[in-house]
Amino acid sequence: MHGSAPSVFFTSTSTRVTILNNTVFLLFITFAALQPAFAESFVVGDVEATRGHRASGYLVVSPGIDEGTKIPITIVHGAADGPVLALIAGTHGYEYPGITALQRIRKSLDPREVSGTIILVHIANLPSFLGRSIYRSPIDGKNLNRMYPGDPEGSVSQRIAHVVTTEVMDRADYLIDLHAGDGNEALRPFVYMPVTGDTELDEASKGLAMAFGLDHIVVDKAPLRSSEDSVYTDQTALVRGIPAITTETGQLGLNDDYWVDMAEAGILNVLRHLERISGDEIVNEGVTWLTDYEVIKSPGAGIFRADVRDGYHIAKGGKLGVLLDFFGEEIEEIRAPFAGVVNYVIATPPVSEGEPLAMISRIQTQ
Repeated sequence: MHGSAPSVFFTSTSTRVTILNNTVFLLFITFAALQPAFAESFVVGDVEATRGHRASGYLVVSPGIDEGTKIPITIVHGAADGPVLALIAGTHGYEYPGITALQRIRKSLDPREVSGTIILVHIANLPSFLGRSIYRSPIDGKNLNRMYPGDPEGSVSQRIAHVVTTEVMDRADYLIDLHAGDGNEALRPFVYMPVTGDTELDEASKGLAMAFGLDHIVVDKAPLRSSEDSVYTDQTALVRGIPAITTETGQLGLNDDYWVDMAEAGILNVLRHLERISGDEIVNEGVTWLTDYEVIKSPGAGIFRADVRDGYHIAKGGKLGVLLDFFGEEIEEIRAPFAGVVNYVIATPPVSEGEPLAMISRIQTQ
């Protein structure tokens, strides 16, 4: 229309305010995008990784009523945001495949291509590792996987558990405790999957268990302990609302590529499942679900001669082996309390009273 000005000059006050606000917002977003990508960092103890980088170092377990130690860790702090996954190896120092698998993961993962953060606890129990000791620490004689959540004033195993709980676990959104058959255990690979009754938490743990890729999954229905007496690594995570599993890959203290490859493949598939790295998750088909496991313990000290192997199916009352005295005379036959699968069996001669001889699980029928 003749004599009219362009409509842009006829904006109302409210419209001009809106345009100004939008302009400020866009300038803010542009400014933020231009900031250095590595400004944010992730800190565990004295180890700090900036975004898109990795960093390695030690968590210090200070001396107390006995000597101190240190825990080697790596932080892989991805370039993109995401949850924190804690991977713990070397809880038992004679169980090597998880330790070696984490060394490989440390080298192979490019933090620039990772979403979220991964904490690698390379060897949780360095005294046990260096002492080549099964189950227990050579310093205090305690099993680290019975010490959680730990005690800062306790013996070295209790102090290790406290440091792992407070520095690693309390920063995690997911947790996997990597185990293997100890130096005396012939073990068929499986995953422990504790259940809590919390549907969301249990489904998240099941997702980890399935993604790890092993075809035997033991459903642990034991009631959760209190947060002050959670004992196991995975249960300590679960009582804190963190999905967690324990994996078992390897046997007899071996560190062959076969077992290490299995642990590494499981970790990488979990990372795909959680969408921390690119690639499609490999679907785990044909899982045998196991439950109601029982660890059969030795009635006395002596020599155990196994009559079964790991993975065997055994009938109720079936002979697992025989306990001999130190002259080779029979003390007692050891028999299965129910029909099931032999998860592991002791495959080296010496046993002490109360030590495990075998673990059996029932096959879940539904």
